[in-house]
Parts: sequence; C-alpha cells; structure tokens
Amino acid sequence: MNDPLTTPWGELALTRFPVDPRDRLRAWDASDAYLLRHLAQRDAPLSGSVVVVGDRWGALVTALAEHRPTQITDSHLAQEATRANLARAGVEPGAVRLLTTQDPPPERIDVLLVRVPKSLALLEDQLHRLAPAVHADTVVVGTGMVKEIHTSTLNLFERIIGPTRTSLAEQKARLIFCTPDPGPERPENPWPYSYALPGDVGVVSGRTVVNHAGVFCADRLDIGTRFFLGHLPDARGGRVVDLGCGNGVLGTAVALADPTAEVLFVDESFQAVASAEATFKANGVPGHAEFRVGDGLAGVPAGSVDLVLNNPPFHSHQATTDATAWRMFTGARRALRPGGELWVVGNRHLGYHVKLRRLFGNCQLVAGDRKFVILKAVRRAD
Repeated sequence: MNDPLTTPWGELALTRFPVDPRDRLRAWDASDAYLLRHLAQRDAPLSGSVVVVGDRWGALVTALAEHRPTQITDSHLAQEATRANLARAGVEPGAVRLLTTQDPPPERIDVLLVRVPKSLALLEDQLHRLAPAVHADTVVVGTGMVKEIHTSTLNLFERIIGPTRTSLAEQKARLIFCTPDPGPERPENPWPYSYALPGDVGVVSGRTVVNHAGVFCADRLDIGTRFFLGHLPDARGGRVVDLGCGNGVLGTAVALADPTAEVLFVDESFQAVASAEATFKANGVPGHAEFRVGDGLAGVPAGSVDLVLNNPPFHSHQATTDATAWRMFTGARRALRPGGELWVVGNRHLGYHVKLRRLFGNCQLVAGDRKFVILKAVRRAD
C-alpha cells in the first residue's frame, strides 16, 4: 500500500490495478489533492449531477462518493482500481456510477470535474461529447500537473465549453476554471478519424483505419507497427491474439492474410477496442474475430492460443515503466499452448530479449533495424 491520500474529509488508502507490491507508483497525485482541497473550500457545496472524467485510479470519485458521482474513463484498469478503492473505503455498491468513454454520457451535468488526460485528442472528444449536457450554471473544474496543461489544453476548454482561466500552481499542479457558454455554436467533433494506410505495408496496403480519440498514433501508421507489418508470421489457421491491439491494424492484417485464423483483439482501452472493431469491419474482413476490453490476457484460458502479436507500451500516464510489458509477456506465456509463439516489436534499447529469455527460456531475433527489433519467444512444454 502506497502513501494514503489526505483529503479534507480524511485519509484514503488507494491502490492502482492490478496491485503489485513492488510498484511504488501512487494511485493519486498532487493534482487530485489540489482539486479536492478546492472543492472543500467552495462557498457552495456540490449539488446535482456530478461527473468526473479521466479519474486515473478512482481517487476523485472515492473521495466524493457521498455526492454519488459518475465516473467516465477510457481505462479498464482505472475502472477496476476504482471498484477496489471504493470497496476499501466502505462505499456502498452503486454509490458511484461507472461509465466508459464509449457509453452515452449523462443527459445533464451540474458539476464537471476533468482530470486532464495525456492525450489532447481524448480531451477534445470527451469535451465535445459532454458539452450538450453542460448548462450555464454548471461548475467546470479541470486539474492536472503543470507539465500536462498547455495552451492547447486551455484552448479546447475555451472553444468547446466557454471562457477559461487557471489557478496558481501548487505542488506542481494547477486547476482550470471554465465558465460554460451555451450560446455560441460549437465546432463538430472530429472523432473518430479515418485514413487509408500507405501502399507499401503488405496485405493491409491502402486499407482503412478507424481511430477513436486517444488511441496511439491516431492520424498515421506508427513506425513500430509499420516495421512489424513487414515481418508478420503465418497464422496457420490458428487462434491469434493482437495483444494491446490499439486500432487493430496487426490483427486485421493477420485476418486478411489468413481468413481461417481466429483473431482476438485485446486492449485495456475502451477507445482502442472500439477502434479495432471499427477498423476490422470497415475492411470487410472475412473470418472470425472477437473484441475484448481487459487486463491483457486475463480471462483467456491457459493453453488456448497459438500466436500472440504484441507492441507493448512503456508508459503508464507520465511514468516510464516496464510493468505493463512484463504483465503482457507473462499473460502470453500462460495463454499460449506448448509450441505457441509470442512475437514482440519494441524499441531496441528496451531490452525485451532479456525479459523474454527469463520468462520463456528462449528468444530469437526475427528482424531489426536501427530503432526496432522483432523478437520471437516459443512456449515450451512444462
């Protein structure tokens, strides 16, 4: 258990999800604490429909549970952490309504609290989706670390919601105050965004990609995936997992190359899985596909998978960490049948080969260039 969050209403013991005793990263930061102090010092208490967007591990809704808030998040892990933190705090089931960024938003919002996300596109999309529910008297407050709040961040609040100003910084955190102006006509929401893949990426050349806001490299093919597309393995009609699927380009390529393959698209982001499903359907891909939001391969039966494709992230919000990659590799080893293969693309400097050899007992370099490597690990019989 990491440092408790001290709020005006008491201390909260909070954890991330999944809980890892070795992980010293907190489930809250100074921007969460700053927002809660501000809300406690307001002359008028919070009332009406309270909506919290982007609450990373449930710190805000747990502290504000007596107001029966609605949480909106893109992260399955954040949602699970919220459930655990609410239960730990003794909050009655149902006191907090948990929605995803893909769910219809509330019809009326009296208090809108926004934890500024890393992705400016995700903020833009969510403000567009929530703006119709905001009225002239809605209290709108954003929060984030100083390094996360830029002129472009403030411009989005200004353009979509109304006039905006910021607080002084405290402990490297800042608040955003926005006064709703329902009068002016708002611009259209540009998300989801579609584009055609370039003509030199194999079986998916010229195919359509659909990206919901917040998905990595939403307006172009990222260079790691491009490199991977040039070295995809033969699915051989097996069960394939696109692990951390993003917009689903890799899994879609496998399905196009081998219509007999069964492809499971998995990501912890609701936006990503929606993008992968939209990409798959936009291209009329034959064959069977499944789309699942979850914590890696948790819930996938052991020994049920023939091939896992993985382009793991190495950031968790602003923190650089290999915890996500390690969890993905561990889950892949459990899910693979004996002889099944995990194929990983990653930056050369990350040293994934060391982790794969430690976990699988083997690792082969499939391809490499100055920036990326593609590695293969085979699940051996126990």
